[in-house]
Amino acid sequence: MDTEGHVQVGRTEPTVQADLAECKLVSFPVGIYKVLRNVTDQIHLITLANNELKALTSKFMTTFCQLRELRLEGNFLHRLPNEVSTLQHLKAIDLSRNQFHDFPEQLSTLPALENINLEENEIVDVPVEKLAAMPALHLINLRFNPLNAEVRVIAPPLIKFDMLMSPEGARAPPP
Repeated sequence: MDTEGHVQVGRTEPTVQADLAECKLVSFPVGIYKVLRNVTDQIHLITLANNELKALTSKFMTTFCQLRELRLEGNFLHRLPNEVSTLQHLKAIDLSRNQFHDFPEQLSTLPALENINLEENEIVDVPVEKLAAMPALHLINLRFNPLNAEVRVIAPPLIKFDMLMSPEGARAPPP
């Protein structure tokens, strides 16, 4: 209500969420592309948590290029396709509890990315300089990764965001 007692109605565009968590998926269902083809630009959140995904395709990334949040925790992913760079609006990605040995450097090209969760992977090295240059990054969670000592020493003075790390040698609690 404004000062004169009039009700103001704000029009917001609808957002569609696709929640396919805990479906035992080994790949993104091809039929979903057809079902969602008329609303892909309105899909801002996809949850594929706790499945059995080993990879995502370039088609997935280019089809859902308007994503703001992508939840992929608890899968068997070890890399992302190069086309992840098409996710120019992505603000948050959760890749915790996967099988990344290398930091997915394509993420460092995403201008809107604020939050990266890579907790409980096998990452040793992190491209600190590339992350430091990311304009929107606020938080990166690297707890329970076997980070090398160099990352632990170099990162703190270079970065302007929060980097969560476990003490050296710490192990994740059992699920």
